[in-house]
Amino acid sequence: MAANGYSLRASVLQTLTQMKRPDVPWQVVVRNTAAVVLPLAIGLASGYPHVGLGVAAGALDTMFSDQPGPYRQRLRQLLLASLAAGLASLLGFLIGGQLLPILAATAAFGFFGGLLVVFGIDTARVGMTSMILLVITAASPTSLLGALIGAGLIFSGGLLLMLFSLAAWPWKRYLPERHALASVYQGLAVVARQNIRDDSDVPALTDAMTTLQQTLLGRHRSHGRAMEAFGVLLELAERIRLELTAMAELHANPTIHAMFRDDAARVLQAIASALEQAEPPEQAQRALQTLQASESALLGNGSDAGGLAAHIHALSGQLAAAVRNADWAGSRGELRASEAETRLPKTLRSASTLATLRANLTPRSVAFRHAIRTAVCLTAALFVSRKLQLPHGYWLPMTAAIVLRPDFSATLNFGLLRVVGTVLGLVLTTVLLHITPNEPWAHLALMGLLCMAFRYLATAHYGIAVAALTGTVVILLSFEGVGSTAAVSDRVINTALGCGMAMLAYVAWPTWERGRARAALASMLDAYASYLSALATPDQRNTHRETRTAVRTARTNAQASLDRMRAEPATPAHLLELASALLANGNRLARTAMTLEALCGDHEQLPAQEQLNDFVRHTGLALHEIAAGLREQRNLPPLADLRAMQRALSAQLGTQDDRETAASINRICDRLVDNVNTLAHIVGRAPVDQADRPAGRLARD
Repeated sequence: MAANGYSLRASVLQTLTQMKRPDVPWQVVVRNTAAVVLPLAIGLASGYPHVGLGVAAGALDTMFSDQPGPYRQRLRQLLLASLAAGLASLLGFLIGGQLLPILAATAAFGFFGGLLVVFGIDTARVGMTSMILLVITAASPTSLLGALIGAGLIFSGGLLLMLFSLAAWPWKRYLPERHALASVYQGLAVVARQNIRDDSDVPALTDAMTTLQQTLLGRHRSHGRAMEAFGVLLELAERIRLELTAMAELHANPTIHAMFRDDAARVLQAIASALEQAEPPEQAQRALQTLQASESALLGNGSDAGGLAAHIHALSGQLAAAVRNADWAGSRGELRASEAETRLPKTLRSASTLATLRANLTPRSVAFRHAIRTAVCLTAALFVSRKLQLPHGYWLPMTAAIVLRPDFSATLNFGLLRVVGTVLGLVLTTVLLHITPNEPWAHLALMGLLCMAFRYLATAHYGIAVAALTGTVVILLSFEGVGSTAAVSDRVINTALGCGMAMLAYVAWPTWERGRARAALASMLDAYASYLSALATPDQRNTHRETRTAVRTARTNAQASLDRMRAEPATPAHLLELASALLANGNRLARTAMTLEALCGDHEQLPAQEQLNDFVRHTGLALHEIAAGLREQRNLPPLADLRAMQRALSAQLGTQDDRETAASINRICDRLVDNVNTLAHIVGRAPVDQADRPAGRLARD
């Protein structure tokens, strides 16, 4: 075993045995399968099986562009995938018989398709689909008329899938928005019930908050009047999370604390259920009445409950507002007022498409290096398949396009699971075809079941999903006259070769996560610093929300970087230790800052406000210095004496009339100094290793 604890055997075993919970709704599985099976069924019934086959192939290849999100976003994504599939198919049909032109086209599609990872996984799927269809259709070159017809059928398959995906829009217009909100409120209920100190302890909540931000405020958002209620619920969710975090940090009166959090959890869960089912929040209203009765009984005598009173009152008001707005959320309860135009916060807006691409046209970019690897590997795989005249040789470059990923662990995992899944698919298909009647309709029904299994299990266990896909494709090709046994055997051989070439391409020019980890961690610290700087201007509430959201994104990216390093061989142990320590202590800093924001939100004016603002501003500046030292791997300059500033502020707070609030501020500032000084110590003791210097990054501006 390596010094960092990496074990290839353990990694392989985990890849083969790890099963995630399927997260694809059955409606999506059914409509995607219908888009594949129905055209082929109609083609068989009408005597035009080749027409149905072309449409089914187009639907199958664009299937994974049908992802959750606002209907506008889904429409754009599926239309883009359909266009890319049609254009790639047209080019493949036209020049597939000419070696040099098709190699040049393969290199171009490989480069630009690989570069699309800079825009996220959904857009990257479009690039991968175009690569796959290019090499598949290149194996069957035809005339211009035949190319236009074939590409048109494939394009039509993508459009059919899009129509099925959007068919429920008139009846469930706000379904994606409601589900995104319900996921967030369910996560908040978990935080309240289990007294979790921060949403970083609940990864599902972190992901749900990010998804919700994009769904409600992104440029693909819906434009109904109910969006105003959704926007209010989003802001309330952020405020509720702040209050729950602040209450957990106080460690005050555990009996009152636990009782009130339990009541709050019931309200939050009831709100989530109402949003999920598009029903009036009657249960939430009853739970809210219970909470308000508890609030009155516990705090009616003027007791501050150990500093909890302000947070309890604030949380009670926010829950009441959330229940009220949940009654308006959705098409059945749209507000009469027109929707106020919302825009994605500046910290979350992407640069223009061309600017992003230009920024990544450098060997330092992860996307650029992946694009070069993809172009070379895809072209080499196609060349080898042509020169060796491999039967069904297009599976070789197709597999390389699917397996090759921007990081080592994903490439290894997908390659391993694809080979194992193909072998399983060989056995599965052979057995199933043997026991089913040798009739076209029986085979079509079997193909439909396998297609459903593939769509449902693709995110749960890729190997099992590939086994189902193998059977789907083999049966699909059997309608074109390709023997099932030969097709599966050729697929196994070409799949193994394609996976091997993908791994070789990555090993030849790797982009190890250890070269990018410091930059991701430094970006996280910079995001914390910007959040603190924003809190130094308490009247800028919108800036607080934007920078807090940016913190969540940066922290998620840093955690993903650490996870990828753990899955790579030869990662230095000290770098793993550095990343783990910075993430853990960064989470503590985030909780402290959120507690401060909650306190600012509960008071119009805090004691010693000017001195507090100055102190918080200096903590942000110190954190920026720490981030710069981490990023540049240099010794930290002398930082401001935050402890002395905190003592001076404490003395000033001691003269204030509001002793309870002053004491809360003093505790928060004391923790801030500890947090920042601890981070400075961690960065200062980290060894400088030239091997860790960045070899690539994902540019965004």
